[in-house]
Amino acid sequence: MHATRSFLASLGLPRGERGDLRTSDLRFDDGARHRVEIPSVEGPEAFEAVLEAADEHGIRVDRISQGSGIMLLTDAEIERMVRLGRENDIEVSLFTGPRAAWDVGTQVTSSSGRVVGASLRGLDQLVYGVEDVRRGCELGVRSVLVADLGQLWVLAEMKRAGELPPDLVLKVSVSLPVANPATARVVQDLGGSTLNLPVDLRLEDIAAIRAAATVPLDIYIEGADDFGAPVRHYELPEIVRVAAPVYVKFAVRNAPNLYPSGEHLRHVAISTARERVRRAAIGLSMLKRYYPEAEG
Repeated sequence: MHATRSFLASLGLPRGERGDLRTSDLRFDDGARHRVEIPSVEGPEAFEAVLEAADEHGIRVDRISQGSGIMLLTDAEIERMVRLGRENDIEVSLFTGPRAAWDVGTQVTSSSGRVVGASLRGLDQLVYGVEDVRRGCELGVRSVLVADLGQLWVLAEMKRAGELPPDLVLKVSVSLPVANPATARVVQDLGGSTLNLPVDLRLEDIAAIRAAATVPLDIYIEGADDFGAPVRHYELPEIVRVAAPVYVKFAVRNAPNLYPSGEHLRHVAISTARERVRRAAIGLSMLKRYYPEAEG
């Protein structure tokens, strides 16, 4: 394997020797090693529940993300979420438009075809997905979740052309997983502002991706059931050490799928939002205990 590892090194990728768990010297702009993200915050009421729970537990939330899509929020709901984000200095990241899993095609309903579920199916869905981003930006959104590689490239080109705000964050979804350092480099070069890693990567694999990418990584410390539902609280200190700058994400295991959300799931969306914050508080207490220098 020496020749292959040497060629990877010639491309600027890590050779991948086991045990290479160096401490990352990269940071967010404010010098922080980690930030906290609460995912699946499905609307302004759930956002308010996150704020209340964060105050109760005495933690800071840096980003909230939503999965049902911009298209399933009213203008008033989007504007309210944007306002809450600005008032509390929290990034609000909303998922883009339709996706294959909600379309008329049948491949996505098959056991092997589910892999295309978050893709944009055909030209029309690509157009719809871009229109969703345009609408969100007009209402003040400055961070969107992207799960289609082509859409990521188009949105990045639109930023460069001045068609979208230059400060728009293109957050790559866990549904477009970055599972190795070469993919990390490609997705970053295509315009990804932050990269979502699969929920089950070993620390060695995370370290290798960090060696290949400079943008922040998004890593689930607790994942949703439909993504395997790991609970990695004790690994959090090492994840922060090797992956910085990193958004640590806390979902809730043994919770129902919320997408697409709405009034029929209102109570579940609010209660799970609060529990995600509680889980984050538990994780951050472990981080403080076992890696106190991460606070600096």
